Amino acid sequence: MIQTHEIAAAVAHKLSERKARDIVIINIGEKSSFADYFVNATASSERQLGALMDDVYTLVTEQGIEPKSVEGRPGTGWILIDCGDVIVNLFTKDTRERYSLDKIWSDCEIEYIED
Repeated sequence: MIQTHEIAAAVAHKLSERKARDIVIINIGEKSSFADYFVNATASSERQLGALMDDVYTLVTEQGIEPKSVEGRPGTGWILIDCGDVIVNLFTKDTRERYSLDKIWSDCEIEYIED
Protein backbone atom coordinates (compact mmCIF):
# COMPACT_ATOMS: atom_id res chain seq x y z
CA MET A 1 0.00 0.00 0.00
CA ILE A 2 1.36 3.40 -0.96
CA GLN A 3 2.05 5.72 1.98
CA THR A 4 0.24 9.03 2.38
CA HIS A 5 3.37 11.18 1.97
CA GLU A 6 4.26 9.22 -1.17
CA ILE A 7 0.86 10.12 -2.63
CA ALA A 8 1.36 13.79 -1.77
CA ALA A 9 4.87 13.72 -3.26
CA ALA A 10 3.66 11.99 -6.45
CA VAL A 11 0.93 14.61 -6.87
CA ALA A 12 3.42 17.44 -6.28
CA HIS A 13 5.84 15.93 -8.81
CA LYS A 14 3.07 15.60 -11.42
CA LEU A 15 2.02 19.21 -10.83
CA SER A 16 5.63 20.32 -11.25
CA GLU A 17 5.95 18.37 -14.50
CA ARG A 18 2.81 20.10 -15.74
CA LYS A 19 4.24 23.56 -14.96
CA ALA A 20 2.18 24.43 -11.88
CA ARG A 21 3.88 27.03 -9.71
CA ASP A 22 4.50 27.59 -6.00
CA ILE A 23 3.88 23.94 -5.12
CA VAL A 24 3.94 23.04 -1.44
CA ILE A 25 3.19 19.96 0.63
CA ILE A 26 1.87 20.94 4.06
CA ASN A 27 1.87 18.31 6.79
CA ILE A 28 -1.40 19.09 8.59
CA GLY A 29 -1.71 15.68 10.26
CA GLU A 30 -0.98 16.83 13.80
CA LYS A 31 -3.33 19.82 13.58
CA SER A 32 -6.16 18.26 11.60
CA SER A 33 -8.57 15.38 11.99
CA PHE A 34 -9.68 15.39 8.34
CA ALA A 35 -6.40 14.83 6.43
CA ASP A 36 -2.64 14.41 6.76
CA TYR A 37 -1.42 16.61 3.89
CA PHE A 38 -2.39 19.51 1.71
CA VAL A 39 -0.76 19.81 -1.69
CA ASN A 40 -1.23 23.40 -2.86
CA ALA A 41 -0.30 24.69 -6.30
CA THR A 42 -0.94 27.67 -8.54
CA ALA A 43 -2.06 27.48 -12.16
CA SER A 44 -1.19 30.23 -14.62
CA SER A 45 -4.70 30.27 -16.12
CA GLU A 46 -8.18 28.81 -15.73
CA ARG A 47 -7.42 26.51 -18.65
CA GLN A 48 -4.33 25.14 -16.90
CA LEU A 49 -6.38 24.79 -13.71
CA GLY A 50 -8.68 22.33 -15.50
CA ALA A 51 -5.77 20.43 -17.03
CA LEU A 52 -4.05 20.11 -13.63
CA MET A 53 -7.28 18.82 -12.11
CA ASP A 54 -7.48 16.14 -14.81
CA ASP A 55 -3.82 15.19 -14.32
CA VAL A 56 -4.18 14.82 -10.54
CA TYR A 57 -7.42 12.85 -10.87
CA THR A 58 -5.81 10.45 -13.35
CA LEU A 59 -2.67 10.04 -11.23
CA VAL A 60 -4.49 9.17 -8.01
CA THR A 61 -6.97 6.82 -9.65
CA GLU A 62 -4.03 5.00 -11.28
CA GLN A 63 -2.67 4.57 -7.73
CA GLY A 64 -5.95 2.94 -6.70
CA ILE A 65 -7.31 6.00 -4.89
CA GLU A 66 -10.82 7.07 -5.75
CA PRO A 67 -11.16 10.77 -4.86
CA LYS A 68 -13.98 11.33 -2.38
CA SER A 69 -14.98 14.54 -4.11
CA VAL A 70 -13.89 17.30 -6.43
CA GLU A 71 -15.09 20.77 -5.46
CA GLY A 72 -15.00 23.76 -7.75
CA ARG A 73 -14.32 23.78 -11.46
CA PRO A 74 -12.32 25.76 -13.99
CA GLY A 75 -13.64 29.31 -13.95
CA THR A 76 -13.90 29.52 -10.16
CA GLY A 77 -10.20 30.01 -9.41
CA TRP A 78 -9.99 27.10 -6.94
CA ILE A 79 -10.39 23.35 -7.33
CA LEU A 80 -10.17 21.04 -4.32
CA ILE A 81 -9.60 17.31 -4.87
CA ASP A 82 -10.28 15.27 -1.73
CA CYS A 83 -8.16 12.13 -1.90
CA GLY A 84 -8.82 11.15 1.71
CA ASP A 85 -5.64 11.79 3.68
CA VAL A 86 -4.32 14.08 0.93
CA ILE A 87 -6.24 17.21 -0.08
CA VAL A 88 -5.11 18.86 -3.31
CA ASN A 89 -5.83 22.59 -3.69
CA LEU A 90 -5.33 24.05 -7.15
CA PHE A 91 -5.63 27.82 -7.42
CA THR A 92 -5.25 30.71 -9.76
CA LYS A 93 -2.75 33.26 -8.39
CA ASP A 94 -5.37 35.78 -7.20
CA THR A 95 -7.53 33.15 -5.52
CA ARG A 96 -4.56 31.61 -3.73
CA GLU A 97 -3.57 35.02 -2.38
CA ARG A 98 -7.16 35.77 -1.31
CA TYR A 99 -7.62 32.60 0.75
CA SER A 100 -4.04 32.36 2.11
CA LEU A 101 -4.19 28.66 3.04
CA ASP A 102 -0.40 28.55 3.17
CA LYS A 103 -0.42 31.27 5.85
CA ILE A 104 -3.29 29.72 7.80
CA TRP A 105 -1.33 26.44 8.09
CA SER A 106 2.11 28.10 8.40
CA ASP A 107 2.71 26.55 11.83
CA CYS A 108 2.82 23.13 10.15
CA GLU A 109 5.78 21.53 8.41
CA ILE A 110 5.91 22.84 4.83
CA GLU A 111 7.87 21.21 2.02
CA TYR A 112 8.54 23.50 -0.94
CA ILE A 113 8.70 21.84 -4.35
CA GLU A 114 11.03 23.46 -6.88
CA ASP A 115 9.34 24.73 -10.04
